[in-house]
Amino acid sequence: MAVQPVVSVQPSMFRSPADIKSEVWSSSIFDCCDDMNICCLGFWCPCCQRCQTSTDFGECFCLPLLDIFIYWVPVASLALRSTMRERYRIRGTMCNDCLLVTCCTPCAWCQMARELKLRQRPLLLVNVPSPVQINMYPPQAPHPSMSLQPMPVGLYPSAPQYS
Repeated sequence: MAVQPVVSVQPSMFRSPADIKSEVWSSSIFDCCDDMNICCLGFWCPCCQRCQTSTDFGECFCLPLLDIFIYWVPVASLALRSTMRERYRIRGTMCNDCLLVTCCTPCAWCQMARELKLRQRPLLLVNVPSPVQINMYPPQAPHPSMSLQPMPVGLYPSAPQYS
């Protein structure tokens, strides 16, 4: 009968670099006035701002309207915020997301809208070096019948005669 080895240390979970969230939100939850367009839309017409943010993120236009029918935790807001955090690898927890969308719903939506606006802005590359062309073929010697001497002005070789 073979003796089974005793495991004294349990294997730990491997975390690849892709799993590590290193990003942070581009603005604080209370930086609503950083972008006055988003702030005003979120204050005067929050449903419009939420539907626009949802659409910009690639989700259904009507998704935020589901929060109207739920009185405790706005699950659509929570789902969108958590998905945004995962997609952009932003640090945070589901518990933190739940607290923010429940207690500070307008601020959370403004923060998500600012984040999307920043991340969807096209990148402007300055001083991009031009692509280097690499010639893969070795240089060839000129054909022996071709002269390397420049032609005098006004004298051109005659066209080849075919018979």
